[in-house]
Amino acid sequence: MTPRDAAAETFDAECRACPRLAAFLDTVRAAHPDYHAAPVPPFGDASARLLVVGLAPGMHGANRTGRPFTGDYAGLLLYATLHRHGFANQARGDAVDDGLQLIDCRISNAVKCLPPDNKPVGAEVRTCNRFLATELAAPGAPRVLLALGKVAHEAVLQALGLRASAYRFSHGADQVLPDGRRLIASYHCSRYNTNTRRLTPEMFDTVVAAARAAVDALTAVPA
Repeated sequence: MTPRDAAAETFDAECRACPRLAAFLDTVRAAHPDYHAAPVPPFGDASARLLVVGLAPGMHGANRTGRPFTGDYAGLLLYATLHRHGFANQARGDAVDDGLQLIDCRISNAVKCLPPDNKPVGAEVRTCNRFLATELAAPGAPRVLLALGKVAHEAVLQALGLRASAYRFSHGADQVLPDGRRLIASYHCSRYNTNTRRLTPEMFDTVVAAARAAVDALTAVPA
């Protein structure tokens, strides 16, 4: 397999495999011709040791800018916290040309396309899971996984061929998977969760700190 073939399996910029999502993006593109309004690729170093997995692009965030968690409310907390723990060179991500760089960190989504009402259906998560599975199976794939929300948590498990019932989601859960990888779970850093205080900045800082400790504990010897 060539590098180009491998890249195509981890992301497809032209993907229209989910009819509902493809039709919705067509509508959004017509209403907002200046928006990215297409599948959003992962962001960061493919050889990073930490992979953050979100749910899906937000309407006026990643769907607008073309970069995960960029330009929306959820990104404010995510990038500020990643920066605090040394995973980003700056605390904000507002636009694709803002100079933000991730450090030993990569961000992907369980679903690469904007879903109506920010809610992908199960079939869409399953269809898109092949990209995440390829990402996690690649040589040098991340050894520490931070899942933002239950859908992302279960998408990671599906991508690794594991049963969700064996690794249940709860905020702050820190589980060692059969291949030795660490799967850390957090409530999603959405506006709703932070406004309702289901997720506070302190709670989110704690899980990212756990991810930092897990990455720092890794040795240079391949797993």
